[in-house]
Amino acid sequence: MRIVLVSPYDLGVPGGVQSHVRHLGAALRAAGDQVVVLGPGDRGVRRQAVRTATAAVGGATPDGPAAPRGLSTTPEVCVGATRGVPFNGAVAPIALGAGAARDVAGVLRRLQPDIVHVHEPLVPVVGPAAVLGAGAPVVVTLHAWSDSDRAYRCARAAGRRLLARASAVLAVSPAAARYHAEALGIAEAGLDVVPNGVDVARFADARRRVADARDAQQPPSVVFVGRLEPRKGVLVLARAYRRMLRTHPDARLTVIGDGPQRGALATLLDGVGPGQVELAGRLEGDRLATALAGADVAVAPALGGESFGIVLLEAMAAGTAVVASDIPGYRGVVTEGSDAVLVPPGDDAALATALADLLADPPRRARLVAAGTATAARHDWPVVARALRERYAAVGDATRA
Repeated sequence: MRIVLVSPYDLGVPGGVQSHVRHLGAALRAAGDQVVVLGPGDRGVRRQAVRTATAAVGGATPDGPAAPRGLSTTPEVCVGATRGVPFNGAVAPIALGAGAARDVAGVLRRLQPDIVHVHEPLVPVVGPAAVLGAGAPVVVTLHAWSDSDRAYRCARAAGRRLLARASAVLAVSPAAARYHAEALGIAEAGLDVVPNGVDVARFADARRRVADARDAQQPPSVVFVGRLEPRKGVLVLARAYRRMLRTHPDARLTVIGDGPQRGALATLLDGVGPGQVELAGRLEGDRLATALAGADVAVAPALGGESFGIVLLEAMAAGTAVVASDIPGYRGVVTEGSDAVLVPPGDDAALATALADLLADPPRRARLVAAGTATAARHDWPVVARALRERYAAVGDATRA
């Protein structure tokens, strides 16, 4: 099957949707499909990129026949520069120019895919342009969740018309489905939930490596992964960590990520014992997996704005116990007391207590890890890709009927 996966967010900027489409593309290609990722980016549309992508989905190019399947990296085509637009407590890197919309339609005409899968179809301009210019059956996935639906309500009628063009409308979580249904005034029952995925093998490998090298006498450790911005709650974590030091004075904290609150975070943690806090910056791949696997507890203290908890799944796949905020996006991934501990968002005292109690109770951590491993396995990328491939096939069958 020839599939184009569309991200409305800059492919050159780290982000959850960008990571999602790339991992999905890799999983679909591993299963034998021909895949191209399309999205905005400063590289713009390059003729060679389009020719390479066309070859990857089986079309002839001016240079000769289609390229063989099994390329090591999913081809990507970028369609114009982006700018940062504040939304939902973060900054979204999106394309706003009419030229990007024209480029999307032109590239899709050239690629002639069997299925166009548009992620965040309501995010301008690439999302709507891909839905309207697909020239093939369209599947859309809704990712967002917010404390406010004002932005979507302002464009409710246009949003409904756009989703009506899709052959299947998916959401990554019950929270995302409920949010969009209420914001757009559509039936939640019509939104099919197919969750985000996690690269279980990478994190399980890190878990085994760390277990072989682990020192039983090492101090207890906590890890945070996320952008250092208000909605992720990292300053709440800093205050909770300082409280926790009263009962675990040697506990270590590793903060993975970067962002506008790095300076404020460093100030809050100033004076903690030497070597106990590491502001590691952004880590990816095996380095991220190793950092998660090496901690006793992974903490996700987000204040809101999360439709899903991919970092929770990554920690569970790495064999690390999880403490997270009790918010809708996280409740759709984990179950309190079974595979994670949930605490009220923004409550540093409750977070400190939960962390301290879990660090003091290895058997409880082991139970959480066992249940978390099973949860992560249900979200492994091959499992998720297979579920999506079934939706693509159903859409294709319905179109041909």
